[in-house]
Amino acid sequence: MSANPAPARLDMFGVVEHVQGGEPWGAVLDAGTGVRSARWISTLPSSRWTAVSADAEHLRLAGDAVVARRPQDRLVLGNWQDPALLAGESHDTVLAEYLLGAVESYAPYFQSDLFARLRPLVGRRIYVIGVDPYVVAPADDAPGALVQAIGRLRDACALLAGVTPYREYPAEWVMQRLEQVGLRITFARRFPNSYDMAWVNRQLEDSRRLAGLIDDRLTAEALAARIIRLHERAEGLLAASGGLSHGHDYVIAAVPA
Repeated sequence: MSANPAPARLDMFGVVEHVQGGEPWGAVLDAGTGVRSARWISTLPSSRWTAVSADAEHLRLAGDAVVARRPQDRLVLGNWQDPALLAGESHDTVLAEYLLGAVESYAPYFQSDLFARLRPLVGRRIYVIGVDPYVVAPADDAPGALVQAIGRLRDACALLAGVTPYREYPAEWVMQRLEQVGLRITFARRFPNSYDMAWVNRQLEDSRRLAGLIDDRLTAEALAARIIRLHERAEGLLAASGGLSHGHDYVIAAVPA
């Protein structure tokens, strides 16, 4: 597993396109769609695409983000725990973009079975885009410690509000699971992350929304004050550095063995 020396967060879809090269995309499955992946997948020269989400609102937003949809393209609401979902289908290219971490919120404890579930659908290649678990990775500087603090606060707000937070897995774990289900790794690379103010605002706004669901007023108020302090600290660090460097995203490609 190699690490790219690029200092900033890269476009993971660009990496996927580079790895794909001149190979045809064929039928494409976006196994955990969102606005970003739906926009990208709809621009590919595919024969058809299918976008799946377990969240009806996410699926609606993804559909709204697609400028042009062909008759053969589909938006499908479903959970990968359901054995009937896309049963008997095969897709030349399968994309699992940040799906592994999100599974925890919709199918808790299903991560170990996710790639076995997707394996029959992989006709030619699967791309897994993910992020190493940055809330537990060692942070040896102020930007890294701040990224961790923001992630931990968001997760704490979620748990106190009765919401299951995402659970990320490292790239090595993903590669082991892919190989166990009969897929051969053809590409695996990490890319250092540098988080900007837009990321900070999204995480803290999520934390603020979740804190509003907590039934203990004093706890909610203490968390709201913590959110304000972290926002102020982020503004100061970003003004000095231009980015909060911590952790890695990764792209893994695999083909049927």
